[in-house]
Amino acid sequence: MQVSLPGLTADDVLKAVKSDSLVLFLGAAITTVGLVAAGLAAIRRKRVALLIYFALFAILYGVRMQMQTRLAQFVFAGSPIFIRWRSAINYIVPLPAFLFFDAAGFLRRKIRVGTYILLALFAFLAIATLATGPSNVYRQTNNVLVIAALVLLFTEPASNHSSDRDFIIARRGLLTFALFALFANIVDIFQLGLPNFEPAGFVALLATLGYVAARQALQREEQLAEIRKELEVARRIQLSILPPDFPTSGKFDVAARYIPMTSVAGDFYDFVLADDFRAGLLIADVSGHGVPAALIASMVKLAATSQRSQADDPAALLSGMNSALHGNTQNQFVTAAYVYLDAHAKELRYSAAGHPPMLLLRNGSVSEIVENGLILAAFDFAAYASKTHTLHPKDRLLLYTDGITEAANASGEFFGPERLSMLLRETATSTAHQAADRIIHAVRGWASSQDDDLTVLVCDYAA
Repeated sequence: MQVSLPGLTADDVLKAVKSDSLVLFLGAAITTVGLVAAGLAAIRRKRVALLIYFALFAILYGVRMQMQTRLAQFVFAGSPIFIRWRSAINYIVPLPAFLFFDAAGFLRRKIRVGTYILLALFAFLAIATLATGPSNVYRQTNNVLVIAALVLLFTEPASNHSSDRDFIIARRGLLTFALFALFANIVDIFQLGLPNFEPAGFVALLATLGYVAARQALQREEQLAEIRKELEVARRIQLSILPPDFPTSGKFDVAARYIPMTSVAGDFYDFVLADDFRAGLLIADVSGHGVPAALIASMVKLAATSQRSQADDPAALLSGMNSALHGNTQNQFVTAAYVYLDAHAKELRYSAAGHPPMLLLRNGSVSEIVENGLILAAFDFAAYASKTHTLHPKDRLLLYTDGITEAANASGEFFGPERLSMLLRETATSTAHQAADRIIHAVRGWASSQDDDLTVLVCDYAA
């Protein structure tokens, strides 16, 4: 409620504004810092107690500064609610303050129990003031409690981070604020009538915390820049392990498309065999994403290369790869599919290890070729078998990773094998490269976001 003081003039208000201008500005600035910290705490996925306590501390401290100005007294003159809150906030401010000091590591375990007892007493004083009104006894008790708490803070310095430069800087700011606060409470106890410089100490604390935050932000930016450089190098290295375009062949036209979800990925493909009359096409998908999956993909490359002598036997090639990978992939597994094409014999041999089926487009109809064994790298006893099919002129084969069929739209609906089969059928009159581009374009257009690596191999056979 707002009531005008008897005899209050516009000149009195202007004088109050002029005398309180610095305090009002600092109070507003400190409150704003607290609100920004509260906003940062709200948007973070993980709750950070340190940020929450600091936000409450700054907001309450800034509000208290403004409530204690002459201007606020003029505006809310005679309001018993304002008078009680103006006194009670003195006892509320220490609550988030010491919780912040504790979360920041400034309080050692020895004094933590004593600190929480003091917090309970501060809370009691705040409730008592709101219930019964201001009391000089409450005020003096608060001064004694604050002095006791600050003395504990000085006499039991935290040592867990004594070699941490940022911690040392922040602690200096805290101790500066504590000195000003200690002085202010001693002045109030003995009624010395000296100016209150405690807000200057709080500004010093904010300055040190701001410096530390800016320094850490700069360090994080430098670290992120270094990580980006390393990822770019890793991306180039990974791309280098993928084969160049399939060599010009009178019998086979092969197109490969590889779209990683991140800089590096776990999808992999290789042309184990590539000449005018034979082709050995391998596609693989490592579980997980990012750098770990990319490292395993490099191992898949080595494992496949080591089995090149068995390129005409898909089952033997996958079995050899499994033996090479087992026990060396840190519990990550690999799905793979391999097809061997022989233009002389006019046949294909196919085998897979937990991989989506290969699709065959023939005379406008799409069929699945399935011959799946266990995933690679998981079981040393895994066995594989090969399936043999006759090759017909103009046959088109499609190998792909599950990122294609499991791409989801905004409603959570997968692209699915049916749509992929229909899309492959619609590419019958296109070249292999046009078909590969169309599949990738359709999947990326369907998905609301890319949540997996996308890889396709399209192979056309010409009699």
